[in-house]
Amino acid sequence: MTAFSKADILLPKNAEMEKWAVVACDQYTSEPEYWAETESISKGSPSALNLILPEVYLEDKDVDERIGRIHASMKEYLENGVFEEHKNCLVYLERTQSDGYVRAGLVGKIDLEQYDYRKGSKSQVRATEATVVERIPPRIRIRNGAPIELPHIMILIDDPEGTVVEQVGANAGSFAKLYDFKLMQGGGSIKGMLVSDECADKALEALEALGDLDSFNKRYGLSEKSPLVYAMGDGNHSLATAKEFYEQLKKAHPGEDLSGHPARYALVEIVNLHSPALRFEAIHRIVTDTDPAALKAALTDMLDLSDEPSEQKIQIVENGVRTDKYIGKPLSKLAVGSLQQALDKLLPGIGGKIDYIHGEEVVERLSRAEGSVGFLLPDMGKEELFPTVIVDGALPRKTFSMGHAADKRYYVEARKIEG
Repeated sequence: MTAFSKADILLPKNAEMEKWAVVACDQYTSEPEYWAETESISKGSPSALNLILPEVYLEDKDVDERIGRIHASMKEYLENGVFEEHKNCLVYLERTQSDGYVRAGLVGKIDLEQYDYRKGSKSQVRATEATVVERIPPRIRIRNGAPIELPHIMILIDDPEGTVVEQVGANAGSFAKLYDFKLMQGGGSIKGMLVSDECADKALEALEALGDLDSFNKRYGLSEKSPLVYAMGDGNHSLATAKEFYEQLKKAHPGEDLSGHPARYALVEIVNLHSPALRFEAIHRIVTDTDPAALKAALTDMLDLSDEPSEQKIQIVENGVRTDKYIGKPLSKLAVGSLQQALDKLLPGIGGKIDYIHGEEVVERLSRAEGSVGFLLPDMGKEELFPTVIVDGALPRKTFSMGHAADKRYYVEARKIEG
């Protein structure tokens, strides 16, 4: 059986959708003004903003109060009929990105019993980047007591023949339209359609075929004992949180059969890796509240940074100015892994806070602040993703991003997760 299936999906019934949908909570973490503007736009209307915790606020003193308000808003929306539930279905969506490309996807639920985020996992659903377990507990506090979930999880399938999402899209003209609107703050636009039962069943059959072990091994020239069908694209820590919450729920109810509990699943969007709209881009680093000269000197010593060309290249950015540097002593197969390992070792001693940035121009701007230094990293080819994860396991954390922040998933759909 495939790990992806139909779900009972909640959608706002009469909301102003332009005010309802907001971007993934882990975006614009260094730009509080973005979230302030989002609050201004959505104020006074039902909005997903009231149901999520933007990570820019994760370390604020009032975080517990924020979580309490989130849970209260969820219950209020359910009790006041803000949502309409579409039972046992898939939603086909087309997202027109800020660059004009259209990204198609299918929204349904993923089985957390078939997901393992640990490095070396052989589960059907796997993490593509290292999971930072310390980031899970704060998110569990949000999920614990939440009657619903909203997903910004995007999972990739390696489907070069377009047998799943594209086949559904070919029949989309006959589907009932659920929504069609422009996204706030330069996010492009989005439309969603209710997939017919016939097309949904064919899509799930095609997903099962992708997981056929013999076909899988032939495709990659391997002799694995279990297939990788679903590789994390975005929202790795959100799915890991859902998994950990479900495991804790099972431990708290020993002997009970929780196989049918809603928390066993998480709402996700699956997208074909081969979609022209998907372009892998590096996730860059900015270090603030540090001594740039000391940090550069320590990095130069640890990584043997020089002007001599080598396989691993980074760019150091200070005051908006880029300088090419090559790594002579790599700590990983990828430049991002070498840099990340070095920063993890050095920052506790030197001091500084690291943030992960989508977009080179943002790094250049932030590097102009006193006590700040940025690092630009090379892109990763998306065709490398599945073979690398299958053979080597999860990549270093924050290795790649699929497009700019404005093109990330916006919260639209929701699902009940309480039993």
